[in-house]
Amino acid sequence: MRTTSLLASVTAVTALLTLTACGGGGDTAAGGAGVGVVGGAGGDSVAGGGGNANGTGDGGPNEGTLDNPRKNGGVNGNAPKNGTAFQQLPRAATMAAAARFVNGFTKCDPISADRGSGGPSEGPEAEYGPSYSVTEVGYCGRRNVTTIYMIKDPKVFQTAFKAQVDAKKGSGNPNSGIVIGQDFAMGSESSEAMSALLKPQAGLLMLNCHPDFNPPSGFRKEPALVKGCVLTDYYKD
Repeated sequence: MRTTSLLASVTAVTALLTLTACGGGGDTAAGGAGVGVVGGAGGDSVAGGGGNANGTGDGGPNEGTLDNPRKNGGVNGNAPKNGTAFQQLPRAATMAAAARFVNGFTKCDPISADRGSGGPSEGPEAEYGPSYSVTEVGYCGRRNVTTIYMIKDPKVFQTAFKAQVDAKKGSGNPNSGIVIGQDFAMGSESSEAMSALLKPQAGLLMLNCHPDFNPPSGFRKEPALVKGCVLTDYYKD
């Protein structure tokens, strides 16, 4: 009898352990690894993380801009890591943001909608207006005026700029142009101001459409949005 009772007990314990193991495996699949895929790290990455990352790409006016530099990964949050040179340029969205950016590398404070006592704008930049897709113009500086242009359509701007250069039929400085971001451009009477914004830490590039432009080796010469123009960090007044 004692042997029979002992065997019965062993059988009961074995069955209990088997059920526990089965239950544990089920919990692991449904609530462990399964939860990890759906609602944990894996789920957040696929359903929540990826979805949220894409969801922030709402195309808002301040997305990934200097006004909101941390949104969507920084000033260039919308630009793919392997994006073109133009896609990696800073965006400003507003004149105030563009002026603050410029002022971080060369004095541009305060910004004004007119030149004040400096007189009317001179040079080819004075022509930049609606035909260049320029929506707003701001001025800063006193003795050497810096001009900032807000651009609605960058390809229209670059096309108009190239037409301006082409009209000169090869004359003019082949090593000069206008400093640009994605949605703003900057020109200055000071060559030092222009050079300061072409330093790597500034991240802007110069739009050069001169047919004879040939920078020394080591300087950038990236495709612009318009054939016949390049984006470069080389400038010589």
